[in-house]
Parts: sequence; C-alpha cells; structure tokens
Amino acid sequence: MAENTQNANNAQNTQEQDIGQLLKVRREKLANLQAAGKDPFVITKYNQTHHSSDAKAEYEELEKKLVGDRPAVNTEGMEEADARAAVKADYEEKRAIMDASPIHVSIAGRLMSKRVMGKASFGNVQDKLGNIQIYVSRDALGEESYGDFKKYDVGDIVGVEGYVFRTMMGEISIHAEKVTLLCKSLQILPEKYHGLTNTDVRYRQRYVDLIMNEEAKNTFIKRSKIISSIRRYLDEQGFMEVETPMLVANPGGAAARPFETHFNALDEDLKLRISLELYLKRLIVGGLERVYEIGRVFRNEGLDTRHNPEFTLMELYQAYTDYYGMMDLTENMFRHVTQEVLGTTTFKYGDIELDFGKPFERLTMTEAVKKYAGIDFDEVPDTEAAKKLAKEHHIEFEDFHTKGHILNLFFEEYCEDKLLQPTFIMDHPIEISPLTKKKPDDPSKVERFELFINGWEMCNAYSELNDPIDQRERFALQDANAAAGDEEAEHTDEDFLNALEVGMAPTGGIGYGIDRLTMLLTNSPAIRDVLLFPTLRSTT
Repeated sequence: MAENTQNANNAQNTQEQDIGQLLKVRREKLANLQAAGKDPFVITKYNQTHHSSDAKAEYEELEKKLVGDRPAVNTEGMEEADARAAVKADYEEKRAIMDASPIHVSIAGRLMSKRVMGKASFGNVQDKLGNIQIYVSRDALGEESYGDFKKYDVGDIVGVEGYVFRTMMGEISIHAEKVTLLCKSLQILPEKYHGLTNTDVRYRQRYVDLIMNEEAKNTFIKRSKIISSIRRYLDEQGFMEVETPMLVANPGGAAARPFETHFNALDEDLKLRISLELYLKRLIVGGLERVYEIGRVFRNEGLDTRHNPEFTLMELYQAYTDYYGMMDLTENMFRHVTQEVLGTTTFKYGDIELDFGKPFERLTMTEAVKKYAGIDFDEVPDTEAAKKLAKEHHIEFEDFHTKGHILNLFFEEYCEDKLLQPTFIMDHPIEISPLTKKKPDDPSKVERFELFINGWEMCNAYSELNDPIDQRERFALQDANAAAGDEEAEHTDEDFLNALEVGMAPTGGIGYGIDRLTMLLTNSPAIRDVLLFPTLRSTT
C-alpha cells in the first residue's frame, strides 16, 4: 500500500513538473515574440467580418447555387483506384467552380487544436457561434509567418483571413492567407477529449468551462434568450421596465433573512433587498399602472440545488386586475417563452415530460392537502386541533405557528413533490401572506397563488393588499413574530404605508424565479449550472 501511495505521489510530482515546464515554455515564446516586435498584447482591435457559422452558411448557400444541381459522381463498377480518381476529379472540378467566386472572410477565435504537417497545417478555431477548421500553408503565408504559426499553442486567440472552401473530406474550412496572433495564452486548457469535468472547477473557472463545454455555453445563451423573451412579451403587454434600489433600510416583500452592510458616507447600516415588491408598488401608487423589474435579490440562506444567496427575480405589478389576471398572464407567458426559446411547448426535464401547451391545473391549498394528505383543513376547527394533527403526522412546528401556518406545513410535506405538471396552488392562509388581500368570502385566506412545476415553486402572486389600515395590522403581526424569534419576519415600513394611504389602485402582482425557469428549459440539475458565477466557499 505504501509503495502504491509513493508511486502515485511520484506520478503527481512528475505531472506537476511537466506542466510547470510547459507553462515556462509559453512564457518564453511570448518573450521571444516581444523581442521580435510581435507582441500580441499591443494589438487593440481586429476586423472580424464573420463568425464560424456565418462563414459556413454563406458557403453552403453559394455552393447550392453554383454546384447544387451537379449530379454525384457514379463510381459503380469501377476499380478502387479508378473510383478514387473519379471522386478526386469531381471534387477538383467543383472546387474550381467555387474558388472562381471566393467568399473572403476574416474570423477570430481561440485555437482549439493544431496539426502540423510539414509545409501545411490544420487547426480548429472556436468563436462565439461554433468552430471552423483552418488550413494554413507555407506557400500562402510565407516562410516567416508560417514559422510563427507552427509555434502557436492551443488556447491562443488568433485572427484568420482567407477564403472558404470545402475539403475533399467534406469539411467546410478556411484557406488561410494571413494569421494574426491576437492573444498569447499562458495557461494550458484541459485535455480536449476529457474536457472540464470537475464541477467545482467548472463553477470557479466558468471562463474555462465555457471554452471547453459546448453544453455550458448553450445553457447561458439560452438563459439570455429566456430573459429577452420575457421582456418582449411584457413590453408587448404594455408593461414598463424599471429599476429600484438594492440597498435599503428596511427589506420587505418576502420571508427571508437579509444580508447587512454599512454605508460609510452616511454612517448607516443598510441591507441588501430580498424582494422587488415594495418599491414597485410605490410606482403603481404613482400611476405607472404596469411595471416590471428583472434584477438580483439577496437572501441570507443556505446553498442547495435550487437555492443561491443571490439570484435573479422578475416581479411585475398591474393595476386594475387581480390574482386571476396574474394566473392568465403567467400561463400565457410561460407558454410563449417556452415556444419561442425551445420551439415547442412539450419538453423533458430529466425523465419527466412537461407539457406547457395544456391548461394549467388550479387547486386551492386546502384542496391540494385534501387530495394528497387526505385531511380537510376546512374541517379543522382551530390552531389547537391543527397542532394536534401535526404531532400525529410528525410535522414539526414553532410555538407561534397557527392553523394557517400548519396548513402550509402539511402542503409542503405532502403536496409539493406531487405537483409535476404546471399547477396553480391558490388561496393561501392569511398568516403566511402579509401583503395580500383577504378573500371576501373567507377572511382566513387570501387571494394568492404559487405556480408549481416539477415539484418546484416557480412563482408567487397576489391580489395585492391596498388597504393601509389592514396592512399596518399585518405588519404589526410580523413585528410580533420577529420579537418571538422569527428571523424571516417582515417589519413595519412606514414609507410604504404612507404610499398606500396616498392610494393604490386594485393591483395584481407576481414574482418569477428566473433561475428555476432556466433550469427547467435547459434541463439543468442544479441552480449553479445556470448561474455564470454561483456563490462558492472561498478557497483561501
């Protein structure tokens, strides 16, 4: 055993020495370039006319026009040598036709592979939209430039000018007429065929992850499309995008612990926002009627596959509608975004096929608990009876919890993981909804819904409370909960109450977690996979 350990340590030391030597060689190459007046770091710009996919598409279009109707060479019955000769002759004829109308391009990207073959070499250049093969020859570049190219390393960033052609093997490539070193890479990329597989390194060095893992890059391109699609949809519905403060004296709008900081200039303690809600409602008071914000919020909570302490939230508020209006908007928007981004409303997350094309199911929280736990909370008379039920079902609760809190605990325990297809859970207990209008026919419940998909809460929506007297009473209850030890309770916000006293129209509001939606639409198992730079424990 000791001998095996020693051998492993020796192998690791040898590998580290080899890497150290390779890194030293790269720095020496840079020094030589600089000494020869070819320092790549003095270059400030490059004329990039095409991306890889643009060059390929343009060539294919021209090829279809010039030789698309040319019949394939028939080698049936030929000897092998004659067949090869016929195929080569056909290729050269087509090549001559295409080369007579050359497509000149100038691309730029990272050199991902290089194969030197004496007087000619092949390489592969990767850019934002894909990759393309380059053919580099001494005859086209000249002795000195070709010699420089042979010394380039995988990872270097290059500019390539030339014309597009198709190789005899059928690969669309660029025949380089000039290659410019734009940036010398002093580090070594992971080995091509194994890529970057260590998840911790992928999250910490996302820049390498994006280079090596096409799937990761596509995830973040898709994330951008999701946000753009949401913006377009809301803009078309007459909503106005706004921005509200991140540093606040009194964070509200959610049940969460805030991060705290100190503002030196004013010598005041401030907190990072946990929600976008209260400032957006102030804008409804101001008469803007339809507003939304997509922005970061910060909650001092744990890390897991669906939680990161900073995440992206989209909240919107619409005057003169209620939570039913928010349900219709949500269902239509989720369907629209999925169709626009994926090209379909039916897709798979893991082993589950999700269907956004069908009408979303609607259940009250009480109906859901009755359906999945077999308990009708409308028949539970009071808090004492609810706590007794909780004890019988081994559900933990706090001393300050009331019947409504315990209904929610039953829902979390028995229902959430059953809600795979899109389902609106409506009419929450008032105790867990301090900013929501009461149901006129049942003041123990509020006009609120949450959308669940794949067992995840995807959004939260209300008929917003606009009665300042009721709101003050709700804040007082939250203050009492905070005094009793609830670290996630809200606190009275006097300026917000003043805004409500000025008068807020009947309003529907909703908050969407952008990260979880992105997880669904990209089939990503963890929130860190859809955050470019997730929160990680410091390595120092």
